[in-house]
Amino acid sequence: MRGEAAGLRAFADEVRAACFTHAVLLDADRTGLAPGVMRRMLGVAAGFLELTVLDDTSPAAVRTVTAAQDPRRTLFLVASKSGDTIEVAAFERHFFEWVRATRGEDAGSAFIAVTDPGSALARRAGERGYRRVFLDPPGVDGRYAALSFFGLVPAALIGADPAELLASAARELDEARRDPAGGAGVAFGAAVAEAALAGHDKLTLAFGPRWAPFGAWVEQLVAGSAGRDGRGIVPVDGEAIGPAALAAADRAFVATPDLDRELGHRLAHGAGPAWLLDLEAPRDLGAAFARWEIATVTAAAVLGVDPFDERDEAAAGPATRAVVERALAAGDLPAGEPLARGDGWSLFAAGRAEAALRVAAAREPRAALAALLALGRPGDHVALRAWLHATPAVESALQRLRARVGARSGLATTLGHGPRSLRTTGQSHQREAGDGLFLQVTADAGPDVAIPGARHGFALLRRAQAAAEYAALVGRGRRVARLHLEDDPATVLDRLLGT
Repeated sequence: MRGEAAGLRAFADEVRAACFTHAVLLDADRTGLAPGVMRRMLGVAAGFLELTVLDDTSPAAVRTVTAAQDPRRTLFLVASKSGDTIEVAAFERHFFEWVRATRGEDAGSAFIAVTDPGSALARRAGERGYRRVFLDPPGVDGRYAALSFFGLVPAALIGADPAELLASAARELDEARRDPAGGAGVAFGAAVAEAALAGHDKLTLAFGPRWAPFGAWVEQLVAGSAGRDGRGIVPVDGEAIGPAALAAADRAFVATPDLDRELGHRLAHGAGPAWLLDLEAPRDLGAAFARWEIATVTAAAVLGVDPFDERDEAAAGPATRAVVERALAAGDLPAGEPLARGDGWSLFAAGRAEAALRVAAAREPRAALAALLALGRPGDHVALRAWLHATPAVESALQRLRARVGARSGLATTLGHGPRSLRTTGQSHQREAGDGLFLQVTADAGPDVAIPGARHGFALLRRAQAAAEYAALVGRGRRVARLHLEDDPATVLDRLLGT
């Protein structure tokens, strides 16, 4: 990719000269996380394009992004390796028709594509007259595409220098090649895997403020690569690290140099193993991508799993399509009968969790939620799967729910937002050893947004995605419940939490 760096900078200058001021990345796959990290860690250079990543299929998210853009000044980057991802195709249809209403037959000049050679997206981009199509080198797994066109094109648009990112990564690789033992990434990955085999399988990311945005990318990389067939690593990102976590026997910690000194001291003297990454943000961002990729495949090798196995991820799209087709045939998705109802919420359960939650709900509706946590055993974790439009108020309420769940259960907690994590952490949950408790949080979609050329809108698509995830978890024998919010999500969550 170093040979492409100058061309990427030239392309960024071209679109700036064409008076584009904003870019929207349409991506519901794991390849969209690295550009979001770069935007948050590197910022936007003066005169370059402000970047928004749309990876949320909720009608509210689509409306929000649409309302914030000017079709004459916004460049849309359609990113999909296969080109037929159901979410990205829906985004593309919506925004292409929206731009065409203003630009007419010149609509394609406001679009670029990043995809694999020969993909359906590459063909559509040619037919629609896209400004540019970037064909990624074949054989690059999406989780490992941060320093391919999927990451570097958005990086150039915000004014980051692709050459500097790649030079940083190259230094890391050169050091690894010179070291007979494989370098820092190999040593780190092997140590993490050995710790997981010894029971410290909750890899908790203790990242300081400058490195905090990087955690979401690490989470998807490790979750999607280092777990198969009942063994692996559960990455824990964004969790408040308290005394219970420090004392837990199943924890391991990774800290960055900008971590609070007192917390760093407590990690060094905690019950679980801890490592300090000697990389500085944002200078070493390229090296960080490279080191974590090396560490992750090394950990997978020690664990005896294939980090590039994508069978479960590939199944997510067809599963969603099947649910959509059943809903269209029946007129809607079946709602089911809740186990409990509260003030603006309903609770559903199936499979292994249903009996215990039904008994608790018969006593008191809120008791059913506590009953899910009571199913936990030492070494388990709690996965919150949020299918909500992530406004600041909703995100704050979810973090309070996460803290409450962690305090009540004493277990590690993760928080994943659908559909951005559906093909990453969400799929790893279906493959793991069954040590998770799952609480899916859904809400009514509100006013729908049509998808041009489709018989349904974004509301049904999103509900189908959530339903497919729920069915997959139940089908794998997981302990899972669904909390459906029938009013404003932040308000209902606040009521549940007693705030």
